[in-house]
Order: sequence, then structure tokens, then C-alpha cells
Amino acid sequence: MDSGRSRKLQSTSNAGPGVVEQHLKYPQRLSFYERPPLGEVTLEDFETWAIDRLRVLAEIEASFIRNRSALELKSIIKLQTDKYLPLSANTAFTRDLDGERKKDHVSHFILRLAFCRSEELKRRFVKAEVTLFKFRYEDETREGQQAFSSTQQQQQNAASNASSETVSPEEKQRLREQLAVASNMPLKIVDEENYIKVPWTKVPSLVQQRRVFLSKGLAYVPASHQSTVVYQDFQTRLEKALDETEKSLPRLDEDDRLIPILEHLSRGFLAGVTSEYNSGDEVADGDRVTAEMVEEMSRKHWPMCMRNLQEQLKRDKHLKHYARLQYGLFLKGVGMSVEEAMIFWRKSFSSVSDDKFNKEYRYNIRHSYGLEGKRNNYPAKSCQTIIMNNQPGPQDSHGCPFRHFSPENLTLALSAHYKVSSPADVKEILEAVKAQKYHVACTRVFEITHSVPAREGVGEGESVTHPNKYAARSRELEQIRAGGGVVAPAPVPKKEEEIDEMDVDI
Repeated sequence: MDSGRSRKLQSTSNAGPGVVEQHLKYPQRLSFYERPPLGEVTLEDFETWAIDRLRVLAEIEASFIRNRSALELKSIIKLQTDKYLPLSANTAFTRDLDGERKKDHVSHFILRLAFCRSEELKRRFVKAEVTLFKFRYEDETREGQQAFSSTQQQQQNAASNASSETVSPEEKQRLREQLAVASNMPLKIVDEENYIKVPWTKVPSLVQQRRVFLSKGLAYVPASHQSTVVYQDFQTRLEKALDETEKSLPRLDEDDRLIPILEHLSRGFLAGVTSEYNSGDEVADGDRVTAEMVEEMSRKHWPMCMRNLQEQLKRDKHLKHYARLQYGLFLKGVGMSVEEAMIFWRKSFSSVSDDKFNKEYRYNIRHSYGLEGKRNNYPAKSCQTIIMNNQPGPQDSHGCPFRHFSPENLTLALSAHYKVSSPADVKEILEAVKAQKYHVACTRVFEITHSVPAREGVGEGESVTHPNKYAARSRELEQIRAGGGVVAPAPVPKKEEEIDEMDVDI
């Protein structure tokens, strides 16, 4: 991708009237994302900003599957947004406020393009985005909330589309008993509350919970519940905007730079994870892995996809092409040098003659290390690639066990390789698999086998998104518990590039 080339982002929905100009281009942290970005952004930022937002949304969705409490969910969102999608308050004078808000604004519209392609993607995107908006709204100051609501009301009034009206003191006094009963509040509190009335369709959750008074199609909402109006408004607008964006998609088909990026993003969301794109090619000498270390390390540190390949390799003394590719790049990623890789694969393929090994396998091992052919330094495969690409056949061993094993075989593997036999644990893992949240199932196995508190994941509540991330965190925990102190995680592979399929065999 040529990061030097840039593309002007075109509008995919009708932009509403602008807000009052201040010294900031984005004067408020909160946004309904009604004005599409019209500036320029490099293709590199286009992709990386969208991926950062997708990481946040993926962890939100994983939290739903894992039944995290509201408090745990807020903690996870804060950790993820601080790391990938920060939005500082206007009082943070040392921060690039416009830069942070531009990234938030642009990344939202990019993901609209990626996730308007199917009803399933739309539904999941809306649910995650509404949750993110709720967190930000609740995290905003009272003054910030009021300023945002005032801006939205001004825009609606200017467009003659006002959807709410303040209840006058006289009307509130006339209806005070009905309001008290409907809101389950003492009359004294009702007298102190401010109310608005909106069409009942704006607050279906409050109507369902019988928390508002209804009259002539209008719901009387107390100030304490008016955030629900804002959340519902955000959801309604986003659902409508996604439908409008879908109609604009054909105009993008001619751009061969954006379509692959959007397809990658949508596939990542369908797989429930997003690929890691951090680079890191250097491995400390103390973290190097030798051929002799693999067997023991596989039992202690490998995720199930790699543990399964190691077991198959021991049993059959051979792996097919895609399995060798998946396992070989993983071993490279955990710190195995090309010299040790030669020793490992030669020893593992013990039933193969030296001549056959040198002719059919030696070149491909060197190729994966960037020493032959195009000399590309290929990274290890992410969970997304393993789950979505090169689906295994009945006689293949590559792939993701949580995605490709039957429930019976998965249960046996959990018990045999990881000693996970508790009915409650197995049930939780299988339920995540049934919901197609394979990364959640893998993360739960990590927590159980490493005595990590439930929902802690591989650190700060994050889910497993890469086999090498699983192995790196496992090794790190071992060193910490052995008294070696905190160690830097092993490098996470950079963006994946497809490796040539040179030696497909049976």
C-alpha cells in the first residue's frame, strides 16, 4: 500500500447543518457522526485508524459473549479506547484534540463502509457502536452532555424536525400524580425533576419497562432517564445511515485501493477478531527457541491450533503444506532461527530421506524466512487468517480447532491436551464456539490453563487475536511466577502477506 497517496473521502449520507465554529474543528467529544469527513487522509491512516476502532468494537462484542458485568465492560472499554481510540476533554490542552477527534470521526465512517454490506454486519456494528457511545456519554461531564444535547436540539429546530418538547411547569403540575406513578418516584422528586415529552417510539426501552407516563402518543421522560432518548436517537440515526451508505457502495467498486481494505475489515469482524499489525522482528537472545525446546513448550505455552499441529507431527512424522506453513511461521514468530528450523523439521520428518528433505522441504523453510524467492520476511498467521482462509479438508490438520473441530473432538482435545474437563468450563467454551466466537473460546482456555481470573484474557481484558500473542503471554506469565520479574512480550507479527504456495503435496 502506498501510504504517500491520499484519497478525499466522499459523502455517503446526507450531512446535517454544521455546528458553531470554535477554535477547534471538532468542538465536542460526543458525535452523532452526521457530517461525513470531507478532508484528505492517507491510505495508511485510512487502514490503521479503521483497525484501531475495530479492535475496540471487537472487545466490546467479546464482552457481550462473555457476560461481563456493566462495571467490567466499562473498564474494558476504557482500557481499549485509551490505547487505540482516545478522546480527551477540551481541558486537555497538551493533547491534539482535533487529531484525536478526526481519527474517531473518520474511522467511524470507514467502518460504516465495511459493515453496511449485510444485515448481520449492520446489526453487530450498531450494537457495538451504541455501547461505545453510551460509555462516552456517561464519561462526559454534565456540562459536556448538556452542550451536546443543546447542539442537537438546535440542529433539529433549524431543520424543523424537533422531536422533543420541554414539559411546562403548569403541565407537570397537572400530571404530577400520573408522572409519579409511572416513574415510580415520590411526588417531591417529581416536583424537582425536569421533564421532556417525545414520541414514545423514541424510548421503546423505557416504555417496555413502564418507566414513563404515556399520553396521546407522547412519553413524558424525567431528566434522570433522558440519556435513553439520546441513545435511542443515536441508534436510529446510525441504522438509517447504514442503509443509505449501502446504496452508495456501487460507487466504490471502481477503486481498487479501498475495496480490499474494506473486505479485510468486514471479514475480520465476521471472524470476531481483528489481525495484529504491530511489527517486531527482533527477538532477544534469551527468548530464542531451539528445536529441542519445542516439545516441552508446546505442552506449556502453545494455543490449541499449534498444539494440535505438534501432536499431528509427532504422530505422522509429516504435515501437509498448509499445516507446515501455519506451524512454521508460528515457530519463526516465537523466536526459532532458520538454522534451528532446519534441525526441527529434519528431525520431525524422520521417515523422509535426506535427499528428499533437501529437495522438497529445505527451500520452502528458507523461503518462509525471506532467504529465497522474493525474499519477503513473512509473518506468522493471525487468528483471522487461520479461521477464514484455506479451510481444511477431512484429512488436513491446519486451521483453528475451535472453528473446525466437531464438538466431540474439541471436548476430547480440551481434556487430553489442556486438562479442561469441568462441565461448567467445557459448556462455556462450547457455547462460545456455537456462537462463532472462536477467539472467546480460545481466550477462556488460556484463562483456565494459566490460572488467570475469568475475563482477564491475555492481559487487560484483551482476547486472543494471534497464536503468537497467546504463546508470548504464556511465557511471560511463567517468567513472572518464577520470580524473573516482568519481561517484555515477544514480538507480535506485522501485517500479513500471503506466502507463495510452492509445495502443495498430498
